[in-house]
Amino acid sequence: MSIVVEGLSRSFGGVRALDDVSFEVASGEVVALLGVNGAGKTTLTKILSTLLLPGGGSARIMGHDVVGEAKACRSVTGVVFGGDGGLYGRLSGRDNLRFFAMLAGLGRRGLRARVDDALERVGLGAAADRAVQTYSKGMRQRLHLAVGFIASPQVLLLDEPTVGLDVIEAQRLRDTVRDLRTSGLTVLLTSHLLVDVEQLADRVLLLQDGRIAEDLPLASFTGLAGYAALVVVRGRGPHPVPRDATVAVDGDTWELSLRVRRWDASVFAELGQELAGYEVSDLSVREVRLEDAFTKLATA
Repeated sequence: MSIVVEGLSRSFGGVRALDDVSFEVASGEVVALLGVNGAGKTTLTKILSTLLLPGGGSARIMGHDVVGEAKACRSVTGVVFGGDGGLYGRLSGRDNLRFFAMLAGLGRRGLRARVDDALERVGLGAAADRAVQTYSKGMRQRLHLAVGFIASPQVLLLDEPTVGLDVIEAQRLRDTVRDLRTSGLTVLLTSHLLVDVEQLADRVLLLQDGRIAEDLPLASFTGLAGYAALVVVRGRGPHPVPRDATVAVDGDTWELSLRVRRWDASVFAELGQELAGYEVSDLSVREVRLEDAFTKLATA
């Protein structure tokens, strides 16, 4: 196992941030940590990155204990925190990456080629010699990602990697992470943008009040929403009242929402019978998303 966590705990004053957390992450697996603010996600990530000591329990990265063998853990782990900090604005992207590569223990032999390759992989080759202070937020975040994998880690910890990025920059970063997976990299991801999780994760851990509340494959976790799709029908005049549906009325217009537990052709046939004789202006179908399951569990 790349990551093994057993009975991990951590308190801040009288607040229990982590409480008896245990889980494992296999080599090459991408696992997402989900939870509302204060659930313990960042605390856990900081402990695994050796930036914070646990209060109890243990955690091992590639067999190395995060407390007793912190240096060995850092040698096999890349860390990417969201945000603008941690880079040197007056230095170029190339010089920043070279500095962090040498800080990680990489020698000068072959370093230039390695830095150039990393910059190309994150789409910064053309901007490599520009000062980082001239970079956009998305470019800086891609440079953070390059810093995270420049030393060829076996485990990558991603904490809110797409925070504050526009849609295009966020997708570009996700594509880069997906490309890195082909080398067998193990990834532990935290993100409030659930599209990150939907596109990248194999498995989801839900943290609630510092404890693991759910540990499921992505598809199984999404299934916890309790339905397969949401059907929304809009119309005018009198409205139908199908079983298990909700109807919102505004003057002479109405909107009907129906959650269906299965999604096949028979659903349309049944719905057609229910709507016969009514004035329908629009019908849309949205398959259940990770957000639906997360919202249901987080607010339960």
